[in-house]
Amino acid sequence: MAAAPQDPLPDGSLLAAIDLGSNSFHLIIAKIEHGEMRPVEALAEKVQLGAGLENGRLSPDAIERGLECLSRFAQLLESVEPKRIRVVGTNALRQAKNRLDFTLPARDILGTRVDVIYGREEARLVYLGVAHSLADDAQSRLVIDIGGGSTEFIIGERFEPQQLESLQMGCVSFTRDCFLGGEITATNYQRAYNHARVETSHIRHRYSASHWAECVGSSGTLNAIASILLQNGWSDGNITRKALSKLEHKILTFNHFDEIELDGLSENRRSVITAGTAITSALFDILGIDQMRTSKGALREGVIYDLMGRLSHEDVRERTINALMQRYAADENTAEIVERRCRTLFSATRGSWKLGNEDWELLHWAAHTHEIGMAISHKHFNRHTAYLLRNADLPGFSQEEQEQLAILTQGQRGKISAELLEDQPKSLQRRLGYLLAIMRLSVHFKYVETLEQLPEFAVQVDDSSLALGFPETWLEDHPLTLSELEQEQSHLAKLGLELNFS
Repeated sequence: MAAAPQDPLPDGSLLAAIDLGSNSFHLIIAKIEHGEMRPVEALAEKVQLGAGLENGRLSPDAIERGLECLSRFAQLLESVEPKRIRVVGTNALRQAKNRLDFTLPARDILGTRVDVIYGREEARLVYLGVAHSLADDAQSRLVIDIGGGSTEFIIGERFEPQQLESLQMGCVSFTRDCFLGGEITATNYQRAYNHARVETSHIRHRYSASHWAECVGSSGTLNAIASILLQNGWSDGNITRKALSKLEHKILTFNHFDEIELDGLSENRRSVITAGTAITSALFDILGIDQMRTSKGALREGVIYDLMGRLSHEDVRERTINALMQRYAADENTAEIVERRCRTLFSATRGSWKLGNEDWELLHWAAHTHEIGMAISHKHFNRHTAYLLRNADLPGFSQEEQEQLAILTQGQRGKISAELLEDQPKSLQRRLGYLLAIMRLSVHFKYVETLEQLPEFAVQVDDSSLALGFPETWLEDHPLTLSELEQEQSHLAKLGLELNFS
C-alpha cells in the first residue's frame, strides 16, 4: 500500500527548514553527509508574530515583519531545490483566523508552501530534533520546549516519542497577558507563575518525574536560561531549581524589562526572559524536576530529519495512514481498487490540469482512508471519515493536509455542498475541485471492480471538461454505472466541470 521507498539522498544534498515561531523565525540549511545532516547555514530573527495577535487575528504590522524576514531568508534559499525545503508554522499561525493573509504571500516569497502544524505534531518534530542531538541511550526522557505561544512536552526513548502534549502557554503570550507595558512586579510574576501551574496541572499525572529518567530542554527560552545561569555562576550549565530561584530573585530587583541586565542574556531575549523564567519555575515545581540539561536540537532540526525521511527511506505519513486503516478496520482491497482508478485518472489529467506530486499524495491517502468512517456508521460514512481526518492527531500531517483530506473524503459521494470548498483559498479551490472529481469517479468505479475487471477506457480533458470513452455496449451492460455517471454530471457541474461519456 505504501509508496515505494526512494533511494537515500546522495551525500552533498542540501535541505532547508524554516520554523515560523511565535517569537522568532529560524532558518537552517543542512548538507547530507553519510546519512546525517550537517548544518551549513543558520539564521534567526526576532519577529514576535505572536505579539501581533489581536482578537485572534494577525495585525498588519506583524504580517509585514514576518514577510520582510522571509524575504531576507529567501536569498539564502536560492541554492536549495524547492522540494527540499519545508516551512512550518506553529502556535501564532495556528491561532490566527487570518493566517492565509500571511501564508499565501509567504509561499510566493519562498517558492514553497507553509505547513501550519498542530501542537502535537510540533512536539513530535521537536523530539526528533532533540533525539538526534543526544546520545543513543535507552533511558526514557522528558523533553520540554517553551516557545513563544505554546509549550511542548514529550516523553520518549531513543528516537521514538511515546507521549506528546502541547499547552497554550509561551513566553510571548505570557509577557503580553501578565506583564502589561513591560512592568515587573512580584504580583505580575506570581500571576504568570500561577497561570503556568494551572495549565500544567492538567498533564501532571502523565508527565511527572516518576515517568522518566532525565529531563531535556529545547529551544530559545530554556537555552537562554541555561546560559544566564552558567554565566552568572549559579549552575554548571544545567538548570536546577536552586539556580532558578537565584534568577527569579535577581529579575525581581528590576522594575521594567528595559532595566534587565544579566550576563548571558541576549538583547532579543530581554523582553521575554521574565515570563520564560516564571513558566520554567512552575514546570520544575509541578512536575518534580530536579535538574534539566539543554539541547541544541529543536523543531527546525526535527523538520530536517523528517524531510530526509520523506525524500528517502520513510515518510511518517505513510505509517500514519497504515495505522488509521488498521485502527478502523478499513478494507485494504477496496482501498487499493480506488487508488488504482485514482492513478489512472490522475495520470490522464495531470498535464491539462497542472497537477503535481503533492496532489497525487493527497489522492493516495484519501483513497486508502475513504471508508474509515464506516467503523462509526455506514450511514453518512463519508462525513464520519472527514471528521476523523480533520480532528485526529495524524503524525506527519499539517493542518492544511488534514483539511484537504477531509474535503476529498467528505465529497466522495452524494451532493457537493456549496460550503465544502468555500473556506479554501481561491487559488486552491480549482485544484481541489479537480482532485474531488477524480476521487468521486474512482469511488463510483469501485463497485464494478469488486465484481469484475474494469475495462480500459479513454480519458480526454481540458480546463473545464472531462470525457470518458468506454468499450462499445459496456455502459449498456452496466446500467447502474451508467445511471451514476448521469447523476454525476450535475454534481461535477457545480465544480465547473462538464462530464461526458460514451
